[in-house]
Amino acid sequence: MMRLGPVARGATLAMLWALSSLAAAQSSGVVYRCPGPPDLYTDALTPEEAKQKGCRTIEGAPITVMRSTPPRPQASAAAPAPAPAARPEGSRVDPGEQRARDSERRAILQAELQREEQRLAELKREYNDGQPERRGDERNYARYLERVAGMKAAIERKESDIAAIKRELDKLPN
Repeated sequence: MMRLGPVARGATLAMLWALSSLAAAQSSGVVYRCPGPPDLYTDALTPEEAKQKGCRTIEGAPITVMRSTPPRPQASAAAPAPAPAARPEGSRVDPGEQRARDSERRAILQAELQREEQRLAELKREYNDGQPERRGDERNYARYLERVAGMKAAIERKESDIAAIKRELDKLPN
């Protein structure tokens, strides 16, 4: 049995749904094609409405009618709609919760900044202003120069990481 990926499985399901919709549309009666920027195919019009809008009937053509949104149930007068939570206009998260998230993020970034600064100090101490101690496996001077260049690059990366963390901390509200 051949296994289908998520995209192929979704396409197969969509095709099956379209075929079932086609059968339902053909059995329900007349399908209309109405003019407009995107042509509209529908079976939800009465013959009078279709004539007023200038729609033509489509007969014998395999048309699938797909509704974009299902109709919403009408709210009854007996059951009032629930009141929305009190939030500022356009806000998705409660302000208190956002402050807690920001303070947690600040603490994480400050701890990371401290670790990176400690590691940078260790790298600089080992680098010794471009004159690190030679190791026993570096009898070849070229190997020593490669290690020194790698140390210098590591120091530059740490400095840019620290600068990025500081920028992130500056973005957070106080």
